[in-house]
Amino acid sequence: MFLTQLNPNQRRSAITALSNESFDVLVIGGGVNGVGAALDASSRGLKVALIESQDLAAGTSSRSSKLIHGGLRYLEQYDFRLVREALHERELLVSTLCPHLVKPVAFLFPLTEKFKERTYVGAGLALYDALRGFKRALPWHKHLGQKQINEVAPSLRPDIVTGAIKYFDAQVDDARHTLSVARTAARHGATIATRVSAQSLIRDGKRVVGVNARDLISGEMIAIKATVTVMCAGIWSDELHASFDLKAGYGVTMSKGAHIVLPGSAIKSEAGIILKTPVSVLFIIPWADKWIVGTTDTPYTGDRSQPLADQADVAYILDQANRVLDPEITIDQIIGVYAGLRPLVANNKNSVTTKLSREHTVDRPAPGFVSIAGGKYTTYRVMGKDVIDLAVNELRKITPESVTEKLPLMGADGYFALVQQVETISSESGLDTDTVTHLLNRYGSMINEILELIRIEPELSEKLTMNLPYVKAEIYYAASHEGALSVEDVISRRTRIAFEAHNHGVDLADTIAEIIAPVLSWGRKECKDSVNAYVTVVNRELAALSELLTEAEKVSS
Repeated sequence: MFLTQLNPNQRRSAITALSNESFDVLVIGGGVNGVGAALDASSRGLKVALIESQDLAAGTSSRSSKLIHGGLRYLEQYDFRLVREALHERELLVSTLCPHLVKPVAFLFPLTEKFKERTYVGAGLALYDALRGFKRALPWHKHLGQKQINEVAPSLRPDIVTGAIKYFDAQVDDARHTLSVARTAARHGATIATRVSAQSLIRDGKRVVGVNARDLISGEMIAIKATVTVMCAGIWSDELHASFDLKAGYGVTMSKGAHIVLPGSAIKSEAGIILKTPVSVLFIIPWADKWIVGTTDTPYTGDRSQPLADQADVAYILDQANRVLDPEITIDQIIGVYAGLRPLVANNKNSVTTKLSREHTVDRPAPGFVSIAGGKYTTYRVMGKDVIDLAVNELRKITPESVTEKLPLMGADGYFALVQQVETISSESGLDTDTVTHLLNRYGSMINEILELIRIEPELSEKLTMNLPYVKAEIYYAASHEGALSVEDVISRRTRIAFEAHNHGVDLADTIAEIIAPVLSWGRKECKDSVNAYVTVVNRELAALSELLTEAEKVSS
């Protein structure tokens, strides 16, 4: 069995392997589709490498709505195949592949008309339930009357909401899930290196036989040899195709999805809420003791590396949510704002993003090179399978079929049994039961690695801050086992402190730097530089939020 730790020692070994060995498959891109492809290939017994220019899940895969769902709105587009496929994946994730990270979440679909709307929406949700088949981990939808709505969701306006239909989808910490897929790929032999950027292709005639890449930490160039290169670059696909001088069979249109984060007190409801809007749907999603509200779906042509919500995005979210909420949510309640970019496959660059299919496309623009784009987070496993199915044709050898449909991610094995042992784990570890439950829902059966760190250094059992559930061992573990190489990696992706804590966790940055410094061999300068780099990121986002507040004040006055 291969080691699963991602840390500086592992990275050094990976850089050496990339320089000196040849691979069956080289994956470019460390988002969920890239790590999904790496897991699919490595679990088939292939020799696999993956490079990512930033951190794992640094882009779109950490900025989603954090839902695993079938895509209710796609029913209205008659995209039944996509909905069925996504619902099948949702069931697998909740029940088998990743139950410690993917959890059922209830949503209310408010109704404002007593008969026609209830019949129409009810029929849609009945179809939504039916498409997932008879083996299901989530309950059927349920009709609620106005009296029940007043009890379940007091914040829904009783003057216009006459009832609701309650149904279930699932929720995930997207960045943590992506990391878990990556570590599972490593367990099956994949060589993974972040902060490595693909610069150019290595060719043998017309055939692509590898990639010239730059180690962004050392600055050195690496010639990585691979029989087939698989590009899973998402929103960067067009740019990389152009830089590699490849003519792809598709183009990628970017769609911006903005979200706001609110305190739990802003909305009183025991379930999430979904609203149909003129262009899409809006989710009001419970996230621990907070709410995530979004998303937008607007064309985007700006800086891919720094997507920010603008005043129009926030105004749209507030306006749509406040159609049914009382009291209304206000801009001054917003704790944070984030935006992600969806890579939508388009043949016509002028396509309206809300009309584009969320189905994915695989392409072979050159011998020895394949790529994939499109799709939705929920169907990452299918996308990984499809692109590797195409890639193995380049290997010219018999290759096993994909096994990821029955391959649980790290932490899933034994999770349900451990949930029954929370009191025992608490007694033996000295941690309170809430903390044990929190750890199980982040690490599953890998909780033993956290507990071992605490056994060796008991002070790591201390809370990072009393306002959040994280213990210091999780921060250390982020660097020692999960590949975090900076303060931002820890705050923004290994945890979600960036939008869960006051001031985006800036006041915790120094403590976090001190905890991870021994793992990363940092001195005072490196700690200070990493903290300052994170503060710069936060200041940019706070400036954008401040601008939103200022614009809102001008409009209201």
